[in-house]
Amino acid sequence: QVQLVESGGGLVQAGGSLRLSCVASGRTFSNYAIGWFRQAPGKEREFVAAIRSGGRTYYADSVKGRVTISRDGAKSTVYLQMNSLKPEDTAVYYCAAASGLISPGRYDYDYWGQGTQVTVSS
Repeated sequence: QVQLVESGGGLVQAGGSLRLSCVASGRTFSNYAIGWFRQAPGKEREFVAAIRSGGRTYYADSVKGRVTISRDGAKSTVYLQMNSLKPEDTAVYYCAAASGLISPGRYDYDYWGQGTQVTVSS
C-alpha cells in the first residue's frame, strides 16, 4: 500500500501561483511514478502532469509551460508548481501513484490521495 496526502490548495486570483505537495508513505517511493490529476465539478478527472523517480516528466498540453512537476526523494514528496493560474484551473487536485511507466491514463494509477481544492477567481 502507498498512502498519499496532498496539500497546498487554496483560493488564488487569476494570474497567481500555487505549489501543491503530495507526500507519500508506505512502500518504496522510488518504485512509483507519481501523477497529478484534477477534477472540476461535472467533469471527468483529467491528467495534469507526472514524474518518474529518474526525473522524467510528462505534462498535459493544457498546462504545459505553466506547471512544473518535481520530486524530492529524501522527503518522499512530489510538488506541482502552478503559475499563471486561470479560472479554468479550478478543480480538486489529486496525486496518484503508479507502479509502471508514467502515464496520462487515470486507470494506470493504483493509489490515490484525497485531493486538495484549488479555486482561481477571475
